[in-house]
Amino acid sequence: MSTIYLGIVIFLILLAIFDIAVGVSNDAVNFINSAIGSKAATFRTIIIVAAIGVFTGASLSNGMMDIARHGIFTPSYFSFEEVMCIFLAVVVTDVVLLDIFNSMGMPTSTTVSMVFELLGGAFAISMLKVMGDSSLSLGILLNTDKAFQVIIAIFMSVAVAFVFGWIVQYITRIIFTFTYSKGARIRQGVFAGLSLTAIVYFLLINGLKGSSLMTPQLKAFIDGNTMEIVAGCFALFTLLMTVLTLLKVNVLRIVVLAGTFALAMAFAGNDLVNFIGVTLAGISSYQDFVANGSGDASTFMMTSLMESAKTPIFYLIGAGIIMVVALTTSKKAHNVVKTSVDLARQDEGDEMFGSSHGARSLVRNTLAVTKTVCRFTPTPLRHYIGTRFNVQEAELKDGAAFDLLRAAVNLVLAGLLVALGTSFKLPLSTTYVTFMVAMGSSLADRAWTRESAVFRITGVLSVIGGWFITAGVAFIFASIVCATMYYGGITLMLAFIVLAVFLLIRSNIKYAKKAKQKDELNEIFRELASLPQPRPGSADTAQIYNEAHRLIARHSKLSNIEILDFVRYEFRQMADAFFNDDYNSIKHSYSHLEDERKRWKRIRRREIIGMRRIDPMVAIEKNTWFFLANNAASQMIYCLKRLSEPLIEHLGNRFSPLPQEVYMSYTAISEEIYPLFGRTITMLQDDDFTLADDIRRDAQQLQARLSSLRKQHIDTMTAHSQGNGASNAELVYINIIQETQELIGSLRHLIRGLARLRQ
Repeated sequence: MSTIYLGIVIFLILLAIFDIAVGVSNDAVNFINSAIGSKAATFRTIIIVAAIGVFTGASLSNGMMDIARHGIFTPSYFSFEEVMCIFLAVVVTDVVLLDIFNSMGMPTSTTVSMVFELLGGAFAISMLKVMGDSSLSLGILLNTDKAFQVIIAIFMSVAVAFVFGWIVQYITRIIFTFTYSKGARIRQGVFAGLSLTAIVYFLLINGLKGSSLMTPQLKAFIDGNTMEIVAGCFALFTLLMTVLTLLKVNVLRIVVLAGTFALAMAFAGNDLVNFIGVTLAGISSYQDFVANGSGDASTFMMTSLMESAKTPIFYLIGAGIIMVVALTTSKKAHNVVKTSVDLARQDEGDEMFGSSHGARSLVRNTLAVTKTVCRFTPTPLRHYIGTRFNVQEAELKDGAAFDLLRAAVNLVLAGLLVALGTSFKLPLSTTYVTFMVAMGSSLADRAWTRESAVFRITGVLSVIGGWFITAGVAFIFASIVCATMYYGGITLMLAFIVLAVFLLIRSNIKYAKKAKQKDELNEIFRELASLPQPRPGSADTAQIYNEAHRLIARHSKLSNIEILDFVRYEFRQMADAFFNDDYNSIKHSYSHLEDERKRWKRIRRREIIGMRRIDPMVAIEKNTWFFLANNAASQMIYCLKRLSEPLIEHLGNRFSPLPQEVYMSYTAISEEIYPLFGRTITMLQDDDFTLADDIRRDAQQLQARLSSLRKQHIDTMTAHSQGNGASNAELVYINIIQETQELIGSLRHLIRGLARLRQ
């Protein structure tokens, strides 16, 4: 029996290694998004600074493992067998859950996932124990206070971080404006000194509070002289930063990199328990069982877990090395960081999220409140504030999503809020705090314009919703897995181990394949978005206009080729599904239509943004034909949607099909539609519009033939109905002919618009 449990412990260790990699991939957004978004340094430098912070924090972490041992449940009431069920359920659930979130590019909280997985697993076992022993209760078996603290901290950190992010950034921007590098060097030095002092305070209070370096004497000294230490750091850093500023050194870069290091160190030191705490508790449990359990796993109680953890240093160093490797190599980390940076960027770009009813309501109500406030605000004050928020003067480094000033505020304020929460013994999540501070500061910087606010808010609500979903799913799934393993014994424990390995291997293979597929449209748009804003009178304005025009033309060409290829394929699938009475095919086509509609809407928004980057005079000339082509492509999707809806109803209800001789005449025409789309795609690929008029003429002839077929079939229906009315199949057939006409008409408009755009 002990050999089997040894195998489970080894599996816990292996999954813990993977959990560290997955967790760092997810939580990397906490400490590197501000530096990356502001281009404070090269990506390599930022990763090196963060890696040093992560390794330092992990190596010095100590005394943070108790939450996994006895922070959620009381182990003295649980046997070794029950504890191993809980730990295995937690690790299996945690790795799979976090990997799913990472693959979706959604930040989540490792703290919440671990706490609620432990709570879910312990709850399942506790319910079974309570039902079997009336002397026990959930209050005795579970430590619900910790879970409630986390829930309260979620609400507090989301709201408080957002509000403080908005207020602090608003005040900072009024003081410095978007042209902070021009003059005001003394103010920059004071701001940098204050920021570095806050970072040191954050490190002392939060980053090192549980480290092996923090002896009782040193902790007592810091607690007794905190104000003196803070005052001394402020005076020293302010003097140093002011001197560097006068020497024309960009001190904000120093602040951003220092803040990145501090948050990375605190994250590794405090959150390492989320990744290896359960595994270390499992190892400790196994060692106690082997030494004192007498081979009976179901009766040996785990009283030893009530003691504080004594984590060997080589575990911490090993975990630090794995975290550094994961941070420097994980593509998923870059994906999660992209989500946070995109939602906080200063200018418009590719919005990752659509709009939602809640976001639209918030925008409408906020605009109404803003108008009311503006009415009662004195005009001189409104004018002054407007001059301090001239976004057009923003000093953004090429490719940066926001400036260094906002990045510094994000990091410093996040550190202070986490330190404040720690001083009040509130387990604030670094994920929640850093993300919501970034959202609040971007709102204060007027990065959420009326053109993008609804999309940004939808994104924020989606991420917040993901956090709460994490808690619920972690609790429920861990409860089910734990109860199943408890009843199934060793057999089901091994089955879940195999299942977890299978899911992880499949997930990583799929993600690797997806990462290898280069989306040229995304690459083109990234190039377009990274172009500097053209400034009237600048020497490179013409060059920027020309490059933007080239990129938008290339983007438009590829996007239209893709939409034409999609429409051609799905149209054929739908027609074949109707005539072959194939319900499953039409269902799949309908689901693809909705996905393509959303994708095309996103592509269209990209190209509208791109049109704003080209020469205004050229844009005015091309706009009519640009929108004609875009609307024609959109109409093709809607034609297919109108075509598919009656087909789904007809085939789903298993209505009678059309006689074969009825649709043979339509098939003869539809077979000419596919090569028509093919000729159009070839024309776009070759950039040769000399055949545009010929294709449009052939399309018009097909429309005329379809119109004649439609009239002929209606006449036939009228002659043979004899008062019984048309069958459902005949009505669907008429709809197919009509929508096919509309489809070809939209193709003609698309060709016309694209041809005029190329002139």
